[in-house]
Parts: sequence; C-alpha cells; structure tokens
Amino acid sequence: MRQMTLVAFLQAQNCTNLPSSWRHPQSRSDAWSADYYRHIGRVLEEGKFHLGFFDDRLSMPDMYGRDHEHTVRHGIRCVKMDAVTVLTVMGMATERLGLGATYSTSYYEPFHVARLFATLDLMTNGRAAWNVVTSLNDGEAQNMGCEQVIEHDLRYDRADEFMEVVLGHWDSWEDDAIVQDKAAGLFAKPEKVHRLDHKGRFFRSRGPFTVPRSPQGRPVIIQAGQSGRGKRFGAQWGELIFVVYPNIAAAKRDYAEFKAEVATCGRDPEHVKITQLINTVAAASRIEAEDKWAVISKLPLEIDALSLLSEALNFDFSTKEMDEPFTDEEMAAISGLQAIRDRVVRASGNKNPTVRDFIHFSGRGRVHDAIVGGPKEICDQLEQWLVERVRGLRPFRRTRAPAPWLVPERLCGQNPARESGGAHPAASRMGRHARTRAARWSWLSQV
Repeated sequence: MRQMTLVAFLQAQNCTNLPSSWRHPQSRSDAWSADYYRHIGRVLEEGKFHLGFFDDRLSMPDMYGRDHEHTVRHGIRCVKMDAVTVLTVMGMATERLGLGATYSTSYYEPFHVARLFATLDLMTNGRAAWNVVTSLNDGEAQNMGCEQVIEHDLRYDRADEFMEVVLGHWDSWEDDAIVQDKAAGLFAKPEKVHRLDHKGRFFRSRGPFTVPRSPQGRPVIIQAGQSGRGKRFGAQWGELIFVVYPNIAAAKRDYAEFKAEVATCGRDPEHVKITQLINTVAAASRIEAEDKWAVISKLPLEIDALSLLSEALNFDFSTKEMDEPFTDEEMAAISGLQAIRDRVVRASGNKNPTVRDFIHFSGRGRVHDAIVGGPKEICDQLEQWLVERVRGLRPFRRTRAPAPWLVPERLCGQNPARESGGAHPAASRMGRHARTRAARWSWLSQV
C-alpha cells in the first residue's frame, strides 16, 4: 500500500511563508520565543506529520530598492533566526517528529556542516535532516564577506564536492567502532575510525571526523533545486525532494523525468521521495474554511510580492515599471531561483514577462492555489496527488502555525491524513550511506 508523506514547511522568522501572516488578527506575536516552537513541534507530532522543515536565507529581503526600509516596515521576513538552534528546541519538545533545517554550501566549510547536523542527529535520536542549498542572492553574499553570489551552475559544482566531503566524514566511523570496554581501557577501535584526507578543486578536509554515527546512520538529505542544474544535483544527492508542480498533468511528466534522472545517477528511484507544495485552508466545514480564506486573502500587499521576487531572483524589481517587459538580457542575467523565472515564462506564454506577470504567475507573497475546505474536500485532493503516481506531498500551511485559526482543526482530528484511510503515513524507508535501509528515517515509522 502506498503511503503519504507529510512535511510542514516552516520559517524561523516573524511570519510564515506568507509574509503578511503576522498581520492576521489571531496570529501570535511571539514568533521568536522558545514556547512558540515547542508548540509547533507538539502540534505537528500530534497531527502525524513526518517532518517539520525550516527554510532559511542569510539576509533580509532587501534587494528591492537596495534598502531594508520596506522590509522592516512591512515585516517581510525581516526576522530570521538560526534554524538549527530552533530545531533543538523543537527536538526537546517531541519524540518522533523529523527535524529539518537549511544550511548553505556556499558560505560554510563541509566539516562544520557535517559536525553540526551529525550532532543534531544524535541529540534528537536520529531525527535530523539537512536541506542543502547553494544560496541565491547578493545580500547573502555580502553578509558572509563576499561581494556577490557565485555564478549559478558553479554554485552547484561546488556543492557536489561539498556533499562528497560531508558524506565522507559521516561515513568515517563504522557502526561498531565504539566498544567502551572499561576493563580493557578501550573506548573505540582505531581501525574502524578513518581519516578522509580530501583534497579537491574547492575544498580540503583531513579528518578524522569527531562525531559517531546516529541511530539512523546519518541525517537525511533534502533538496529543492528546480533548475536544470538543480535537478541534476537533487537526483545525485537528495533523498527528499521539494517541488512546485503547477498541476497533476505536469507533475506526472516531471516526476517520471526526475525519477529517470535518479536512476541515471546509479541510485534506486524508490529511495527518493518527491513532495509537492500544497497550500491548505482547513476548517470543520467548507463554509468555515471559506470564511477563513476571506480573511487570509486580504492580508498580502503588492510590496510583499515585489520584495520576495527581488530577493529570490537576485534582481531589483524597483528598476522596472509594472507593465514593462523584461529584456532578453535581463532574463538571462537572473541568477537566483531560475525555476521561478522559467515557471513564469511557461505560465504566461511570454518569454519577456512584465513585472505584473511575475507577481501574478509566481504566486510570491500570497497563498497560491489553496485547497479550501473541510476534511473531505482537502483529503480528496491530497489523495488525488498520491494515486496519480506523484509520490507524497508537502502540506504547506501558509500560516503562523500554531495560530489559533489553524491549530483547532488538527487537534479536533481533522488532519486529512488521519481521515484518509489507506493514505495515512506509516513506515517508509529509504537510504544511501546507511547501516541498513531499516535504520534510515526511523522517525517515518513512528508517526
């Protein structure tokens, strides 16, 4: 029986993925408190989610107008805390929930990232996941001591080697290395702890690594690259892939193509989960959900979209008039999330879209294509994605969870996965550099 994977897409910031969510009359105002994230963790675990995952950037969205004034004034993701630190708070408040955080390959050393996530994996009893990103805009580069972001494809070339080093360190302790024989005075077998001695184009890292393996072997690898180069990177390294398919027909095509790419990389396609972005507005009945949607849909401002588009595409949208087309040169120069650029071109049917086209077709700054309804309406649409051979889904609740206007549905047993019979998430396995497949993602079997 095929089963559904539920991942909550979170932000360690002053708002959710919907930047205007902080303005909702029922939103909590303590998004930088430990209690806020403990509550989120408990809600997700009780709601049978497999994973709580934090997206992250290393700068405010201040590319628009090259100034942070609008960002701070309108609360457009202007607070961004360290996601790994937040995850430790959630980890201490939960027992089974998987915990994922974003970390960049462009501004850290592989040894540091390997040690950070291996430690998190041990402290959460094998529940950690790392979302691998290459970073995408000049603001992040300038915060981290560089003038501008690395060229798009070169970022991924660098990330490929980064992954080799991280995985090499994670595999340098054999499973039975630690013996702790107090009588003999032997802590671990030296022949079972290895030095990496990596010397490559971008990195040098000696070892030996300083963190032993966790109950799941090593952290799970998450990836979300949707450009051509990003997809190749995800096929090579990813175990959980985040995607934004516009509809089921396109999803079936792209899903099959990506799985084929995974096989081309010499990996088992069944060991890679693909999770679709899903927005839901849920309530006990469709009428109540529509009332909620009426409030939510009035929250976004135009500046939200303009700010987030500038950030994501690494292009200052304030330099263009609303109905002014982008030139061929400007389109080619976009170095951020090229998948957004390509998606707008496809959806608009215009190779030179306007600013208005980008706002409309990208969905940035607002809840896009939301499923609005009671348990049955939402469950039926989620299951449709599953049965159409688009494996798994990522229910993306664009709210400041656990805001009062989200949580009661979950607590009242309205979680669609719980109401969907055979689609309820249960034991599911995958693996790469692991002890056994049964040891990987053990938290998937504990929900």
